[in-house]
Formats: sequence, C-alpha cells, structure tokens
Amino acid sequence: MPEMTIGALAKACGVGVETVRYYQRRGLLAEPRRPSGGVRRYGADAVARLGFIRRAQDVGFTLDEVKALLKLGETPNCRGARTLAAQKLAVVKARLRDLQRVRRALTELIERCDAGRERHCPIIESLARGA
Repeated sequence: MPEMTIGALAKACGVGVETVRYYQRRGLLAEPRRPSGGVRRYGADAVARLGFIRRAQDVGFTLDEVKALLKLGETPNCRGARTLAAQKLAVVKARLRDLQRVRRALTELIERCDAGRERHCPIIESLARGA
C-alpha cells in the first residue's frame, strides 16, 4: 500500500480529516513527522490502526477504552482485553434493562391515551404528576 496524505487516509477509512486529527490529539494515532518542506505521509499501519479504532467504537467502546485496548495490544494481553470487553458488556446489559423499562413505560402511557377523546391528555397528566 503506498503512503498517503491525511485526506487520503481519512477517505480510505471513511472518516473526516478532523477525526484523524482528533485521534492524533487524543494519542490514539501517531502523527508522522513532516519531511522538510513536504507533506506528512501515512502508511498501512495507520489504516489498520484507524480501522481498529472504528471497529472498537462500533461495538461500543469509548475512546478512552479504545486507547486502553490499543495499549493492551502492544504486549498482547488477552486477559486485559477480555476484562474490558466484559465490563463493556455489563454496561450494555444495564442500558438494555433501562431501555426495556422506558419501553414499558411509554407503551403504558400510549395505551392510556385514547388520542384526543378526553379533555386532558393522560400522557401529559401522567408526566406532570410524576406517575
């Protein structure tokens, strides 16, 4: 793979240039040195690292967690990566429980409402009462 500019790197990975720069500021992606009078060039390693960052975010890891995973990958530390993934799974399960609770509450509110046949809206009244 030939070396590429930051714009080409961003395009190849489906992100914006500012995203690449942000990842660099956060210490997730190295900024190559600029040759005298030239333009910084990124290689296959930058594409792979940016892909890793994106995939980790896609499964719910925060940038701080991605940074920790990248550090764990330097030594390979499967146990540490598993621990981070297990912690993330616990957070996801808690969010799902919360979302299911919200779904039940909204379903109940909608079922109480007969869409304008009453003078007062049971949804608004219920929310105003805190019930």
